[in-house]
Amino acid sequence: MTVKEAENRSGKTESVSGGSARNAQSPGTGAAVVTAGAGTPEHSASLLQRVVERNNMWQAYRRVISNRGSAGVDGMSVTGLEDYLKRNWLHIKESLLKGQYRPQAVLGVDIPKPAGGMRQLGIPTAVDRLIQQAIHQVLSPIFDVDFSENSYGFRPGRSAHQAVLRVQNFASNGYRFVVDIDLEKFFDRVNHDILMSRIARKVKDKDLLRLIRHYLQAGILQNGKLKDRKEGTPQGGPLSPLLSNIMLDDLDKELEKRGHKFCRYADDCNIYIKSKRAGMRVLVSLTRLLNDKLKLAVNQGKSAVDRPWKRKFLGYSMTSEMKPRLKLAPESIKRFKDSLKERFRRMRGKNIVTAVTELNLKLNGWINYFKLVETKRTFEELDGWIRRRFRAVIWRQWKKPNTRRKNLIKQGLAPERAWKSSVNGRGAWWNSGASHMNEAFPKRFFDRLGLVSLLDKRLKRSI
Repeated sequence: MTVKEAENRSGKTESVSGGSARNAQSPGTGAAVVTAGAGTPEHSASLLQRVVERNNMWQAYRRVISNRGSAGVDGMSVTGLEDYLKRNWLHIKESLLKGQYRPQAVLGVDIPKPAGGMRQLGIPTAVDRLIQQAIHQVLSPIFDVDFSENSYGFRPGRSAHQAVLRVQNFASNGYRFVVDIDLEKFFDRVNHDILMSRIARKVKDKDLLRLIRHYLQAGILQNGKLKDRKEGTPQGGPLSPLLSNIMLDDLDKELEKRGHKFCRYADDCNIYIKSKRAGMRVLVSLTRLLNDKLKLAVNQGKSAVDRPWKRKFLGYSMTSEMKPRLKLAPESIKRFKDSLKERFRRMRGKNIVTAVTELNLKLNGWINYFKLVETKRTFEELDGWIRRRFRAVIWRQWKKPNTRRKNLIKQGLAPERAWKSSVNGRGAWWNSGASHMNEAFPKRFFDRLGLVSLLDKRLKRSI
């Protein structure tokens, strides 16, 4: 629509260059690629042509629009991308092909990390997001075909659930120790020269290589200050996940060569071993390899050799049985509760029906990710905790003792009991767990409102 209109108005038509090569759809990307060279070094110097080819750009545009995302340093949201491209795409395309295009700086945004500390995101402009997505669509099938079977992050047809089931299988088959490697600020410390050398193993188009390096070196604007970037590939752009897999493919290949049972999801890598002594040797040797070969540092404080049930992987943990069952990691429970506490604080002035409807979106998404959990007690406890939070919201909304007394009577409590409960002088959290509020607002009350039950969702999926 946008890219197509711009080119149609110019009277130009295009096709993917490459002679007799045929177009094919790459799973998960929809990009037009030349399949003849997939998995082998790209001898053609036309990769950049494929990036800006009309169908590929159109696919990239649709992906960027569907993903939405925040505006970059220029303040333009993806909703303004269509009109901008109608006016400027032909000029942008020409500058890309001539090697004159320079990406704008990314917008630096710090977000809290689940385990503490902050993670820096780099938000590209909408135009640069579009170009990065187009590059990703062309490069992904070229590199993905040779990636390890043990790599699951940011790959078409692969998921975190598959990775979790894989590590459970390792533990079930006697690999009762895990080498849990944490790379220190991986996305912030990727060495550009090493990364570019890995890309150049398969990409011979110098113009495209130069463009990728420009994206790596684009400055970062944070708190009004523009900083140069000499290392790292900040999360936030469509290209960063693919680049991370290209960078860490050497690690995968080394682990495969050594015959290890391992699973990697982005920079989260677990190796399963049969003894702690062997695990310690692996941790030491891999720390040296990552530092010497890839210039990446292992976080010694967060990395460890331990039992799988004492560690977490992608938010999951497992029981210590010989055939371990998947369970929620304690950190995942804490993070979930903390996020809900903030939502409940914003509910205090809302109608309870509206509050339930809004919370259900969060609950459905969360349980969909943790649907592999096989222990039900945690879900029972979380369901009870969520209902108690709602009772606390209701208690606060009533405010005055007389209002509380009248409403408790409406909910079926005896007048004398309702009066004593309304003037007990206790806080909202205490009252939300007391018998009078549990009787006034039992589970069936929330069931009638349609509140999602995490336990019920889990049981339905296990049937």
